[in-house]
Amino acid sequence: MDLAPIVLFVYNRAWHTEQTLNALAANALASESILYIYADGPKNGATAETLARISEVGQVIRKKKWCRQVNIVESDINRGLAGSVINGVTTVVKEFGKVIVLEDDLLTHPFFLTYMNHYLNVYQNEEQVISIYGYQYPVKKKIDAPFFLKGADCWGWATWKRGWDLFEADGQLLLNEISARNSSNEFNFDNSYDFTSLLRAQVRGEVDSWAIRWYASAFLLNKLTLYPPASLISNIGVDGSGTHGDKITTALNTQHFDSFELKTVAVLEDQKNKKQIGLFFKGNPSPIKNVIKKIMSRYVRKD
Repeated sequence: MDLAPIVLFVYNRAWHTEQTLNALAANALASESILYIYADGPKNGATAETLARISEVGQVIRKKKWCRQVNIVESDINRGLAGSVINGVTTVVKEFGKVIVLEDDLLTHPFFLTYMNHYLNVYQNEEQVISIYGYQYPVKKKIDAPFFLKGADCWGWATWKRGWDLFEADGQLLLNEISARNSSNEFNFDNSYDFTSLLRAQVRGEVDSWAIRWYASAFLLNKLTLYPPASLISNIGVDGSGTHGDKITTALNTQHFDSFELKTVAVLEDQKNKKQIGLFFKGNPSPIKNVIKKIMSRYVRKD
């Protein structure tokens, strides 16, 4: 199998970074994979505490040989999460033609790399498929097989150069097009969550979000993302360390599983499972519902 390189983005959370790397190294294909670690630099006027935390992350990422080959790219300046992701993904996917993307608070199941690489190969020539996704929302009803949804997502994902080339960085342009098409209801997951407001917040500079623009870019082009029937990702960053100090209950983390059958499914949006996820969005009050915003806005990182 032609394995995709993995790109991991880190900043100043050493404990989270080490847990993420340990989980990645436990993947069956880690010993055969190339890993790029993009470490963001300090903001202007960063405190001594923040500088120490960034230095600690630098020590962690050099602690072990996490994959067959590890390449570390450290920035002297602070690009911010969106800037780091856009720069890193663009650089790596341009060289290799495909990429698997992680951040410093995502624990992967040992089956994650197998799943990602399998479907990257299966759907590499399917122009309507823009990405492969590793997280699944904790919906009530059991899902038996992978399925497609319109758009794109951001907690453990993969794409090809042809997919990432479609990323539109101009949030205002995306917002204007959604408005012109009168597509806000559909963009808001059939009015189950207000993603339009999140895109507006990105345009105003209130959130450092590449993810809402990735979703909007795919949505407007009617592209599809493959979702797993159960989550291959657990997020350990919703503990107050990433965004304004607020916490999300750990009950939101889905349970892992051994594996599931790698079925090839029709390239069509699955309306039944879309409805299930919409019901999850609608049925969960704050703070649980805030995880949806976390997924798309990611973290406005503190000094």
